[in-house]
Amino acid sequence: MVTQQDARDLVFDALGDRTRRAILDLLREGEMRAGDLAARFPVSRPAIAKHVGVLRRAGLVRERREAQARLYSVEPAGLAEVDRWLAPYRLYWAARLSDLKRVVEADHAAKASSMNGRPTDE
Repeated sequence: MVTQQDARDLVFDALGDRTRRAILDLLREGEMRAGDLAARFPVSRPAIAKHVGVLRRAGLVRERREAQARLYSVEPAGLAEVDRWLAPYRLYWAARLSDLKRVVEADHAAKASSMNGRPTDE
């Protein structure tokens, strides 16, 4: 049985490699044949096939067969694990940006009041 942590580890291990991220970036543009995908990299077809296999096991890429061809595309549901992991960090940064906004506005107000009624540039 694969736990949520195991699934997360598979996804992040897969994304930890720059070639696999590049494969995902290409597939984001649309479905690609295995040969066309491999031709975009300066490594062997078997090497790209291994990278695609890692992405498939992590649930980030899906394969479709059409006659003799293998076609690959991004599996959006696989990226949900990344989104879940990032969610608390989005909240963290939203809070930090709100704090920064309050500090800047308070500083602006303090400068405006210290000018003793002189108009400020907005």
